[in-house]
Amino acid sequence: MTLTTQHFGVNIPVLGFGTWQLKGDDAHRCVEAALNAGYRHIDTAQAYENEQFVGRGLRDSGLKRNDYFLTTKVWTSAFHEDDLQESVRQSLSRLGVDDVDLLLLHWPNDEVPLEETITALNDARDLGLTRHIGVSNFPSAQFDEAVKLSRAPILCNQVEYHPMIDQSVLLENANAHGSALTAYCPLAQGKVFQNETIRDIAERHGKSPAQIVMRWFIQQPNVIAIPRSSSEAHIQSNNDIHDFALEPDDMARITELKSLNQRIVDPDFAPDWDMPLAA
Repeated sequence: MTLTTQHFGVNIPVLGFGTWQLKGDDAHRCVEAALNAGYRHIDTAQAYENEQFVGRGLRDSGLKRNDYFLTTKVWTSAFHEDDLQESVRQSLSRLGVDDVDLLLLHWPNDEVPLEETITALNDARDLGLTRHIGVSNFPSAQFDEAVKLSRAPILCNQVEYHPMIDQSVLLENANAHGSALTAYCPLAQGKVFQNETIRDIAERHGKSPAQIVMRWFIQQPNVIAIPRSSSEAHIQSNNDIHDFALEPDDMARITELKSLNQRIVDPDFAPDWDMPLAA
């Protein structure tokens, strides 16, 4: 079963497979396993240095190109005009495809004018290198500016999002623009497995903590989640979430964990993040 969310007329599978930190043959094996397990959305990036192996997994799955949704991201060193387009051509060559479904700017880069980068991103779309465009790790003010500068819709903002971080501002921001919010690190790099609230809900439903969190994601409107695992069993189980539903009280209890506000990914070059909304 493939559930989708629609933005600007584009159907995006709400559960995808992330490939961050998967290298070489592991990336190949896991992408093929994810597609065989029913995922129809694969996420990679130039900075992951695995596009070639992701491409092998795509081909070895036997699926036709239009049967899956493919995302990659441009690294900040290629944000200038012409550099961006050439970097995407190289990504396509490594992936072995004619285009990607979604091309994202991986992080903001204040050293290159955003107008120049958004213009180049739109040009990549016009050239047929990507079908749609978006951004990643953009705070709300920069997301607003990207939307304002772009001729084409900004399909999504991909950010760290899991039950234990407060992303209310970015959720509202994306909704206001008709865009999706895509969650990376949706399992908080395993921290959700030890959370008592999530473990309690999992025990009542007879599911794993990971399955509970994945279900929490797909029951939120306009949210996409891209869990990553190197275990084929976990890849399968993370997508085995269509035979139950969380009750409103379950959803609320998990959502309340955002008060912990535990950010995991915060490199030195990160932007100034949005502050949580006041209670």
